[in-house]
Amino acid sequence: MIDLYRHTRISSKKMRKRVVQKNGECNVSPSNVAKRRRRYLQDIFTTLVDIQWRWTLLVFAMSFISSWLLFALVWWIIAYMHGDLLPHHLPDQQAASNWTPCVMSIFSFTSCFLFSVETQHTIGYGSRHTTEKCPEAIFVMCIQSITGVMIQAFMVGIVFAKLSRPKKRTQTLMFSRNACLCLRDGEMCMLFRVGDMRKSHIIEAHVRAQLIRKRVTLEGEVLPFFQYELDVGYDIGEDRIFFIWPMTIIHKINENSPLFDLSAHDLLREKFEIVVILEGVIESTGMTTQARSSYLPNEILWGYRFEPLVTFNKELGEYAVDYSLFNNVYQVNTPLYSARELARLNSQESTPEREGENSRSSSRQQQIGQKEEEGDDEDDQESSIIPVTPLTPATPMSPLTPMTPTSASGTGSCALDMHCASAACEDTNATQPLLQDHNHV
Repeated sequence: MIDLYRHTRISSKKMRKRVVQKNGECNVSPSNVAKRRRRYLQDIFTTLVDIQWRWTLLVFAMSFISSWLLFALVWWIIAYMHGDLLPHHLPDQQAASNWTPCVMSIFSFTSCFLFSVETQHTIGYGSRHTTEKCPEAIFVMCIQSITGVMIQAFMVGIVFAKLSRPKKRTQTLMFSRNACLCLRDGEMCMLFRVGDMRKSHIIEAHVRAQLIRKRVTLEGEVLPFFQYELDVGYDIGEDRIFFIWPMTIIHKINENSPLFDLSAHDLLREKFEIVVILEGVIESTGMTTQARSSYLPNEILWGYRFEPLVTFNKELGEYAVDYSLFNNVYQVNTPLYSARELARLNSQESTPEREGENSRSSSRQQQIGQKEEEGDDEDDQESSIIPVTPLTPATPMSPLTPMTPTSASGTGSCALDMHCASAACEDTNATQPLLQDHNHV
């Protein structure tokens, strides 16, 4: 039965669909959005950065080809309107007819297309160039040069942003395949591990975790995907970590945790998802990145801990991290109760001990009172026969110094007269309960 609870596995048919995939992708797709295409076109730069590479390369190529064809058509219209395409005005007849065209060496639409490519990218082979006979040709040449620079800058910016976006940095950030649930310092804790395989670190790294499950309000409203914030941190509960090697992140399951009533038996039936988020600044680029993962109930191992993977290499004089142990766990003794039941049992065990201590202290006080009364009676009887000898004040002692009676018969002086019940300190055992009681207090 213990192994059954520790290895909780749910069939794929009963498994709850993920909100966040293991690779960090959000399993959410919007639908029925009004004017969706128009909104995407208004933010065309972000749209082109977010789409897949094949569509980005297609847009990149089509933007240049369409601009070449558009301006080639403009050049052909200018040559046609000026009469440069007439048979006796073609380049091989221009010397005989003394004709100066708008663009030299233009024979057809193909020649206009080649001149458009040369103008937009400032290739300048030398055979085709504009003349001063057509002011409109000079104006179109300037417009195409400016348009070509703008298209090139826009597309190069998209490709660069797509290559350097922080989302790709998350491919080298790792989350453990499973989360563990065990005792740490007497408290039930949920553990998961994060790591970074690069030498360039994540600056100001901090971790968050949220539990997504159904919740019903007091008014009966059903919230199917309510998000509970989990207090996570490294050892001391801080969410900011010094991320130089793989870290084990803990969530203490206390009365403020939504997992406070979760037992090993409940873990087999519960339907929830724990989303973990790691955020930080990339040291090499200065951009902010966010890595995500999630854990379903069947991915939480009850009664396991992570194996240590950081060792010191004496030969190299540095710490070595063995990432082959990143997902390795080992079994530990863990109660199957929930954190609430465990806290209740601990409180019940501590209550009888306190009651016993209180009863012992009260009995000691009663014994002391009885002995003081008996000592007073004996003093009264002795005072009628033997005269009382006055006590010599003793030197004050430290409260930490033990009391030692000077005489077993009770005829000598007392070491600390404030604890004596009679002038002669007849019974040395009368001071012992006082010392015990003092130590108890």
